[in-house]
Amino acid sequence: MTTSEWGRVAEDGTVYVRTADGERAVGQYPEGSSDEALAFYAKRYDELAGSVHLIEQRVIAGVVSPDEATESVRNLRTQVVDAHAVGDLTSLVGRLDSLLPVISQQRQARRAERAEKAAATRAEKERLVGEAEKLADGNDWRNGANRLRQLLDEWKGLPRIDRAADDQLWRRFSTARTAYTRRRKSHFAEQNEKREAARVVKQRLVKDAESLANSREWGPTSGVYRDLMRQWKAAGPAPREVEEDLWKRFRGAQDTFFGARDEAMAAQDSEFAANAEAKEKLLAEAETLVPVTDVDGAKRAIRDIAERWDAIGKVPRDQIRPLEDRMRAVEQTIRGIEEEKWRRTDPEKSARADDMVTKLQEAIGKVEADLEKARSAGDGKKVSELEENLASRRAFLEMAQRASADYSG
Repeated sequence: MTTSEWGRVAEDGTVYVRTADGERAVGQYPEGSSDEALAFYAKRYDELAGSVHLIEQRVIAGVVSPDEATESVRNLRTQVVDAHAVGDLTSLVGRLDSLLPVISQQRQARRAERAEKAAATRAEKERLVGEAEKLADGNDWRNGANRLRQLLDEWKGLPRIDRAADDQLWRRFSTARTAYTRRRKSHFAEQNEKREAARVVKQRLVKDAESLANSREWGPTSGVYRDLMRQWKAAGPAPREVEEDLWKRFRGAQDTFFGARDEAMAAQDSEFAANAEAKEKLLAEAETLVPVTDVDGAKRAIRDIAERWDAIGKVPRDQIRPLEDRMRAVEQTIRGIEEEKWRRTDPEKSARADDMVTKLQEAIGKVEADLEKARSAGDGKKVSELEENLASRRAFLEMAQRASADYSG
């Protein structure tokens, strides 16, 4: 197809282009031949065709927004319709018009994509709000502040959604951060007050402990130190910058006292070692009394041993309990045998047992007499009842006789 198919040059040099609506003048080319005139305006057409091809590529590739693409197509279409060029302008207009449905589809696709992204963003912001509100209700003072800062950074990295929803979620997020910060400040203010109060208490306890460090009243002072330690633990932590120093002083005073006490006790234990050996010999003598064969003799012997035991005096601390336990075991054994003997020979209980035997024997004699009468009378029912009564009473009599024999023994 030659350019002459789309235009012509009049004798006066006017150049016309042929379109679906007929011819229209696009300009004049008075100087030069008709071919040169057509070639000049055909070049303009080629430039327009190049622009159409470029917008087609950009639209199809989706590198331009639907609104920008629509504007470009409309502007270029106006240029093509009114172009001072020679060529198939109708075809160019058709190609531009065919892009509008493509742009419409892209607009719908982008709208759906934006809606999907907005929904995902909303869900993510709701998650951030939920976590912030949970932190605001909790007491994680150590990690909560850092986590809230991280949540804020995540929030800033998200795009905005519709204004009403975005503002509502932000108010909840901001309120949670404010509430947490307020509660955290209140908590640490309260902690600081408690630490300052603990500082005062522990400073007093340190002075008390240091005043007792050189005491030689081992028992009473040990008890005081135990009480001071209970007060120390109950006071709670003091400010960090003084806590360690106060503890070193408090502990140092205790170590001084208990170190001196341990040295004194060790020296005392050395002095008491001979006493322990003497009590070991007494224990050996006492333990020969068990098993007990002569209660009265064992009682006299253990009393004598107990007097000599007390006269010996103190023993090393670590041997007090073992030695005392062994002696107590012998004493309890003898006492148990004595109590058993008393139980078995208690006159009052023996008399009650004998009286019970007598009464049961009398009752059995009466039942036996009644039984003989019932048998003579042939009263079978009465005989059966009396036989059961007699068997029961004889069983009781046997137990009473055993009990009476125990007391007599």
